[in-house]
Amino acid sequence: MAIFKGAGVAIVTPMYDDGKVNYDKLEELLEYQIANSTDAIIICGTTGESSTMTHGEHLKTIKFAIDKVNKRVPVIAGTGSNCTETAIMMSKEAASYGADALLVVTPYYNKATQKGLIAHYTAIANAVPETPIIMYNVPSRTGCNIQPATVAALVKNVKNIVGLKAASGDLSQIAKTVSLAGADLELYSGNDDQVLPILSLGGLGVISVLSNVAPKETHDMVMKFMEGDVAGAAKIQIDAIPLINALFCEVNPIPVKTALNLMGMNVGPLRMPLCEMEESNKETLIKAMKDFGIKLA
Repeated sequence: MAIFKGAGVAIVTPMYDDGKVNYDKLEELLEYQIANSTDAIIICGTTGESSTMTHGEHLKTIKFAIDKVNKRVPVIAGTGSNCTETAIMMSKEAASYGADALLVVTPYYNKATQKGLIAHYTAIANAVPETPIIMYNVPSRTGCNIQPATVAALVKNVKNIVGLKAASGDLSQIAKTVSLAGADLELYSGNDDQVLPILSLGGLGVISVLSNVAPKETHDMVMKFMEGDVAGAAKIQIDAIPLINALFCEVNPIPVKTALNLMGMNVGPLRMPLCEMEESNKETLIKAMKDFGIKLA
């Protein structure tokens, strides 16, 4: 049984003007996503600004999402760290709250070897043996790339390491990973502009930034592909490219939080060192949103 199929939203963390987490607004966002067919909630990932949260805030936000969603869709908690012991602690806590799965990014900054990655992921998985783990490969952020053979070794040898969020951007590497890992791997796109190519390699869906502002369309893109309407899925993917490009014209989640505020969602500011968007980029984002049919406040 796959953790989910379809579009999982890498949800933003809304904040008050003073930077505190706005849990009332988070509940609104969770309800909006579920009402618009999102297939899973990914809480406290990169898009959720987990890197600037205290451990207490991080865990409270995970627990809040799990409790509010209440099993209506899977909740996947971001619990990765560049410190293995910290990742174990976060993962055990999230598992105890009832997280349906964990999203564990490669250790950043340390530049772990492939042998080190196997040891890191195995230690985390062994600490939460009943909770599925999705590895998250995003070398552009971490300086660390899980090689195909390493992914295959982990999914074949550790029972609860089941998935990969593939955000390397390298489709040849992703194809090789699928070739080596086979049916043991649950593959999810980590890039909104590569959803269809990754689905065509056997992917089950996407962990998506786009879903924050276009949840129904992102869900429909995956489902149309799964139902055999490849042309319909491709149209959504291609039509969304200008919007996706605008959502990544500055580092995520600067544009997506800006977009939600433009929609009247009032998700608040970003935490430093992230800052407000450049005006020229904001104009590009506004045009892309309007062209895609998103209503602005």
